[in-house]
Amino acid sequence: MSKPLTCFIYRSERKADTYLYVLEKDDFSLVPDSLMLVFGEPEFSFEFELTPTRSLAKEDPALVYSNLKKQGFHLQLADDLLIEQRLALKGVN
Repeated sequence: MSKPLTCFIYRSERKADTYLYVLEKDDFSLVPDSLMLVFGEPEFSFEFELTPTRSLAKEDPALVYSNLKKQGFHLQLADDLLIEQRLALKGVN
């Protein structure tokens, strides 16, 4: 069984329903500068313990867990973004 990760969730001031998950509170050192420019000033939302099997409202928990382990962050995009916008934002990962 995978060890739970404490993750800290920040909402974007610029993009509605867009969230950034990181492993350390207020530590964005692993997030690319280009993503931070688009994301804007992160606003702390909440923290929780994540496992690959935990139920999440809009994201695949295994994908979030994997992204946090591999790259140190996960970007959750708004549902109403155009596919081109989603691809452009994911391109900074």
